[in-house]
Amino acid sequence: MSKLERNWQYAEQYPGETEAQMRARRLSLELGIEPVSRSTAAHLSGVAALSRARAICEIGTGVGVSGLSLLRYDNEATLTSIEIEPEHLREARTVFADAGIQSSRLRLIEGDALHVMPRLNLAAYDLVVLDANPTELLDYFEHALTIVRPGGCVVVPGAFSHGRVPDPAARDEATQALRDLLALVADSPAIASMLSPAGDGVLTLVRQAG
Repeated sequence: MSKLERNWQYAEQYPGETEAQMRARRLSLELGIEPVSRSTAAHLSGVAALSRARAICEIGTGVGVSGLSLLRYDNEATLTSIEIEPEHLREARTVFADAGIQSSRLRLIEGDALHVMPRLNLAAYDLVVLDANPTELLDYFEHALTIVRPGGCVVVPGAFSHGRVPDPAARDEATQALRDLLALVADSPAIASMLSPAGDGVLTLVRQAG
């Protein structure tokens, strides 16, 4: 194992999680849902805390692993989360309730994010997380820029597409969408971008004011 691999493995094992997060992670695996890794979950918690995000929007609820991470350190933060699979959303409601998250802090929406996001208020969110169908990532991102406030963050977990993004031989639609987004934000003076190797890669973007 190389030094970089040991570093990555250590970083994956380092973060602690709440009992609610661990239960949600186990449930995800039972249902065949791939949850964000422990280090990615910690990244989401950290970005939410650093940015003091009070209004958070998430595309791709799953059963609540990411949502619990986003709400972990602020008892007043609210989460709007969009999920296209009704079974996943039903499980997520139970997960959040069992974790003691008040219903007044949650707005769980069943539907296609591309239909829901245009109806959300402009510049209303401090943090937007895009963790859904990667083939539609560029469309999600376009909408995310309209609903996140200036100075707010957009976070994209899974930015390496299971290691395919750095592989020039990988040319599937999802991988190419991620490459296109990475190229787009790298050249934009309106966005500050940070790419972390946590988990399967986490792209963090800050919408610059002005």
